[in-house]
Amino acid sequence: MRMIPLADGTELATWTDGEAGAHPPVVLVHGGPGLWDDLGDLAALLSDQTLVHRYDQRGCGRSVPRPVPDGQLAVEQSVADLEELRAAFDAQHGGHERWIVIGHSFGASLALAYAGAHPEHVAAVGFLSGTGIGDWRTGFRAERDRRREGAGITEELARLDALGPDGRTGEQETRWRTLQWATDFADTADGLVRAERLAAVGLDIEHTANRLLAADPAVADDALVADLAKTDAPVWFLHGLADPRPVTGVVALAAHARRGRKRIIEGAGHSPWIERPERTREVLEEVLRSAG
Repeated sequence: MRMIPLADGTELATWTDGEAGAHPPVVLVHGGPGLWDDLGDLAALLSDQTLVHRYDQRGCGRSVPRPVPDGQLAVEQSVADLEELRAAFDAQHGGHERWIVIGHSFGASLALAYAGAHPEHVAAVGFLSGTGIGDWRTGFRAERDRRREGAGITEELARLDALGPDGRTGEQETRWRTLQWATDFADTADGLVRAERLAAVGLDIEHTANRLLAADPAVADDALVADLAKTDAPVWFLHGLADPRPVTGVVALAAHARRGRKRIIEGAGHSPWIERPERTREVLEEVLRSAG
């Protein structure tokens, strides 16, 4: 891990894998918002072909300070942070005038916001497991609740949820996260095992960041459509078929892309690289090739 200082004194935790190759470097943008980088296994699918960077966003994970001062939790600030990182990586490694930006979940919207603000620095965009536009929440909540009922975890989750983040013990927090995230996988029973590993990370969820960034107008439907209009690079819309977030919203957004390309990954939920790593690697290689 390397801490990279920004102009205002914030330090972002970063990781870099691989070596410069025939393709532009890649930066992976984690979701949440308010979580931390958990994309190491995704980076491993690409790091034999190019440099792959990861980082904890401002106020999240291992980045400092935490909590951040008022007013800094905004998508515009997150975009500016990402551009500062690009310049820092260019100073360290060279060859970062243009890079491939791949965002996961909320990070997909952030990646698109960055592409709209800095199209000259974007060789390709990966919109991985994003929500797209339109009323995706209704379908997502219905499918999530159906999976919870099927797995028999609804009542336990409700009890833990009622305690709130400040009322749960460490063990209860890990269990709450496990139950929350289990339905993101194609099979919820298998998802309980996979989610427990992700939930056991000893880092706090930044709930304020989650609330403010998710509601930021800069990632509203009209803003994402406008960002696509500013983006000349190919934009890849990648989605697991079993993701409880409906693919219809992603398809609706993709219709506005100048050079949009869609790939559905069967047998995978919200984190396709965990459940279908080989197929995910094939799709990501397409993204690399499209960027030159």
